[in-house]
Amino acid sequence: MANSKVDVENNENKSLGEQAKGKKDESQLFGTFAGVFTPTLLTILGVIMFLRLGWVVGNAGLLGSWGIILLSFGITTCTALSLSSITTNIRIGAGGAFSVISQSLGLEVGGSIGVPLYLSQTLAVAMYIFGFRSGWQWLFPNHPAIFIDLITFFVLFTIAFISANFAFKIQHLILLIIGASLLSVVIAAFMGSMHFDIQWIGKFPGSPENDFSGIGFWAVFAVFFPASTGIMAGANMSGELKNPRKNIPLGTMTAIGVSVVIYLVLAYWLARSASVSELVENYTVMIDKAAWGPAVLIGLLGATFSSALSSIVGAPRILQALGNHNILPKGEWFARKSINGEPRNALFLTGAIVLAAIMLRDLNVLAPLITMFFLITYTMINVVVLIEQSLQLVSFRPMFRIPNFVSLVGALGCIFAMFIINPTFSIVAVAIVLLIHGLLLRRHLNAPFGDVRSGLFEALAEWAAKKVHDLTLHQERTWKANLLLPIENTAWLDKSYSFVKDICYPKGFLKIIGLADKEDKDRLIDELSDFTEGIRKKGIFASWTVITVSEFSENLKAGIQTFGSTFFKPNIILLQMPEDPKREDDMKELIKICRQNEIGVLLFDEHPVKGMGKEEDVNLWFENQGPEWDLDMELDNQDLAILIAYKLKLNWEANLRMIAELESQEYSQDAKEYLSLVAEMGRIPNVNVFAKKPEAYDELPKADLQVIPLPEEIDFEELRAYKDKFRSSCLFTLDSGDESALA
Repeated sequence: MANSKVDVENNENKSLGEQAKGKKDESQLFGTFAGVFTPTLLTILGVIMFLRLGWVVGNAGLLGSWGIILLSFGITTCTALSLSSITTNIRIGAGGAFSVISQSLGLEVGGSIGVPLYLSQTLAVAMYIFGFRSGWQWLFPNHPAIFIDLITFFVLFTIAFISANFAFKIQHLILLIIGASLLSVVIAAFMGSMHFDIQWIGKFPGSPENDFSGIGFWAVFAVFFPASTGIMAGANMSGELKNPRKNIPLGTMTAIGVSVVIYLVLAYWLARSASVSELVENYTVMIDKAAWGPAVLIGLLGATFSSALSSIVGAPRILQALGNHNILPKGEWFARKSINGEPRNALFLTGAIVLAAIMLRDLNVLAPLITMFFLITYTMINVVVLIEQSLQLVSFRPMFRIPNFVSLVGALGCIFAMFIINPTFSIVAVAIVLLIHGLLLRRHLNAPFGDVRSGLFEALAEWAAKKVHDLTLHQERTWKANLLLPIENTAWLDKSYSFVKDICYPKGFLKIIGLADKEDKDRLIDELSDFTEGIRKKGIFASWTVITVSEFSENLKAGIQTFGSTFFKPNIILLQMPEDPKREDDMKELIKICRQNEIGVLLFDEHPVKGMGKEEDVNLWFENQGPEWDLDMELDNQDLAILIAYKLKLNWEANLRMIAELESQEYSQDAKEYLSLVAEMGRIPNVNVFAKKPEAYDELPKADLQVIPLPEEIDFEELRAYKDKFRSSCLFTLDSGDESALA
């Protein structure tokens, strides 16, 4: 098993496109132009450019449309810069954004983004097919819609099935077609099409669909913004690029730069080549004003077809990456590749989903949700870079570094765009992502790579530690049982597993110091590792360390002093009653050191026959306070006993009795009132109170555990006698000074 795990790690971490070489040779990998620039550019120069850019100019005016273009591409450019930065820092695997997010924030976060991203990419194929059909019917209005959709789908599926290489060759042809359509616009400009006065500031009249009743700036922005969201088309091919660290940044940023120039120039040409009424009324004004309209129409068909082709090629690769990490059921089936390295199994499912979506005939309801998933993905790309760069970890050393504000602007911009476009679908999309994340957390996924989550939580912990350090250090209200447990033999630990757990549960933690000689060290390490793993599954954070000891007391003293100086230090130590009288002096010295380091002491003396009994009854003892039984906020070495007894009452669902030790029976009623008041002030319900002289202890109900404050002067023989006297296990307690049962 160990060897197979290494194989996975080596395969996942191959750099510069080598992860594909197991199935593909170097000649089948793609470079910057074919693998990133072309699919990204063709996805951006899509339907909105051909059919909606004129409407945007007519509503917003030239300055307004330029503002919308620059704002839209400004948001996605920040995301592209973040993507470029992170891809120069990691060995990006297959799956594009999924791989980036997973390697930073873990498979659960990556999967929660990757699954809806895959579905969005897949459903987008159907939407692009519908767009292609609309353009086709402009030429051939009598062709049946379903016939066009199905033929287009099977052509796309066949191209993708043959190979990505074949698909990219088709895209090169489409790039020439779109170039020809833009050339037709340039020729029209030189032939005198630009004779209209520019409307610099628009009046936002609206659209034919709302009878030109008016529209706002942000509504126009919402229509245009999806045009700028094709920046992941190249990154989705990350597993099949020759050099992702170079190809993705260079190809993506170049495609964005070229696209922005084309959109700005086209907006100027449209503002000069058509009247405002033509721009807002006629969605095909670009076709009408070009030197040769059919060239623009063919460009429109090419743009929708290429966008669909990019999606149907990219989506299976996201699914294949999800399957490779068992994010989805039957993941190993989706992860398989054909002999030439194509994710055929993933393509079959993708094709089935697209075909089902086509048969639904209308995806307008889902269109906003698809856009939301893309924007959530972009947001997370920015967040990843913002987190990694802010943590200032030495592992984050990208070859292309960006300022923090770029990622921050990108993340906030994407969130802003989501809620501007459709607030309802934004909330739905976030809810779906959170739901998937919750489901994946329950799967306990194992990633063959590290991520920065531990660094993030460590940074938060350091920040919190600094804040707490600036506050007063009284911990009474925030006290919880943080237990330090020295262990020489795990046999006792296994037998007392439940007892140790119930002291810490629910919010405390457990630190174990294993004390072993050199011969037993390896055995103890294995046993403590298994124990802490088991107790973590019960919801308690547990950690361990093993010290090779020559002197029990000296090494344990050093451990206590070390933990006593840490921020997240234990506040209780659980010691076992020394069986060897030779250790009694050492134990007294340990207890003294615990006092000095403000660590409470639990000294456990287990009954050899009864053990912890049925865990149904706990007796909590109070030292004699007579003759004046007056309650004070300072309980004098009684707080830890009360708190531990209360925790065991809850975790055992046990009966709790408070018992006052009396010198004279005449103070019995005062003592009972005192105990009742302690129970009331301490908010401890359902407590029975007793007050007895020592000679009357036999009259008390039996208990599974006696909780007794540790006396100032410790006499171990006297303490051991309690176990025989009560015929049950005893737990002696010593306050640290930081706990308060009445707080």
